[in-house]
Amino acid sequence: MGKRIILNAFDMTCISHQSAGTWRHPASRATSYTDLEYWTELAKLLERGRFDSLFIADVLGIYDVYRGSAATALRDADQVPVNDPFLQVPAMALVTEHLGFGVTSALTYEQPYALARKFSTLDHLTKGRVAWNVVTSYLNSAAVNLGLTQQISHDERYDIADEFLDVTYKLWEGSWDEDAVVGDRERGVYTEPTKVHPIGHEGRYFRVPGIHLSQPSPQRTPVIFQAGASPRGRAFAAKHGEGIFISPANPAQALAITSDIRDRAEAEGRSRDSVKVFVLVTVITAETDAAAQAKFEEYLSYASGEGVLALYGGWTGIDFSQWDPDQPLEEIENDSLRSVLSSLATIDPERRWTASDIVEQRAIGGMGPVIVGGPETVADELERWVDEGDVDGFNFAYAITPGTFEDLVEHVVPELQRRGRAQTEYAGSTLRESLYGEGNRRIDATHPAAAYRGAFAATADDGTLPSTIADHVTAQPA
Repeated sequence: MGKRIILNAFDMTCISHQSAGTWRHPASRATSYTDLEYWTELAKLLERGRFDSLFIADVLGIYDVYRGSAATALRDADQVPVNDPFLQVPAMALVTEHLGFGVTSALTYEQPYALARKFSTLDHLTKGRVAWNVVTSYLNSAAVNLGLTQQISHDERYDIADEFLDVTYKLWEGSWDEDAVVGDRERGVYTEPTKVHPIGHEGRYFRVPGIHLSQPSPQRTPVIFQAGASPRGRAFAAKHGEGIFISPANPAQALAITSDIRDRAEAEGRSRDSVKVFVLVTVITAETDAAAQAKFEEYLSYASGEGVLALYGGWTGIDFSQWDPDQPLEEIENDSLRSVLSSLATIDPERRWTASDIVEQRAIGGMGPVIVGGPETVADELERWVDEGDVDGFNFAYAITPGTFEDLVEHVVPELQRRGRAQTEYAGSTLRESLYGEGNRRIDATHPAAAYRGAFAATADDGTLPSTIADHVTAQPA
């Protein structure tokens, strides 16, 4: 029996996420993404299937590279319109007890002081079931609409991210002592002032002198998810990530990426097992292989070739309308998602993929491969990815929603459970416990965030009110 496979559902507050055009399928409820009931029903379904978390993607810009316009993305609803991924989480948490929620937030356009409070709030409201998918944003359209003249360079975005996370770690782990909140009604003291500390951060990109606005949440620091796969991204992921999201084309690519990330994590003083690696896949399944293949072909009949090229234009920064459809893809350096083009350019050692191959092979599945088959066939392939690619689990994208997730829960999860590869009950009550085992509510001691536990105790205030305020208070009638 091999290691347990971590199961995450991959969704987004939009209509077409990874599979372009399939929102038109009569069984798709993708256009219900604006309804709170869509999200609460999905959460209950995933918890019934003992999924570890719902991973919610996000972008702050539009896919306007293809044909130099957003028109294709708008027609096909390719990640536009798109809503805020934070707001449905409390409602989903209310109707579940164990399912975790990985929320994407692009730190390039946030401030650490404010974002730290938002995640602490969600961690409180979900009772410790929140992860932050840390992204730096790859769309130039986001940059120009958020006050910049152009996208910040790829590597500098990660420099900003390093300092951003450093600030949030100080706020989450170091600002409030574990016993700062006493709730003493008799003394009239909710928080002991001497146990709350300003962090005094002065850096290249951020200045945050004060205290964290929120009292410690169940996990303090949310589980850190990250999706960097470029060399700079892998270095960032190895330092910070607890869950690393990658999108290789095959298990061999997965093994190369995962081995590199785990090596880098060890060099950072972390254990190899402290990094959980998830692969993006889309599974089309049914009772039998033949029924699954028929379903896949039906979904393909609704796919949009133009839509998938619009998505890939945003992901790679390349306008494929300017390329010969049969021109082999090559790796280039730009400020988009370098790993996407790198993965495609190295899928087959015998030949390079073309834009035509993208349309043919990725109209369903987007950035990741597609697995088609009955329960045993799919389980075999998932096990192969885990065993040969040294990955820990999967982010399952959908072809149609919630149908793809319903099929996974009905057909594939029971087969994985029968093989001892999927959990039948949850461990502990927090998302971190789900990933690392019961009792592991707080971030691992080898993670850089842990270095700030107790780090600011010397800055404690003695709790004395300024004299003018104290005189005013004591002068009031009892």
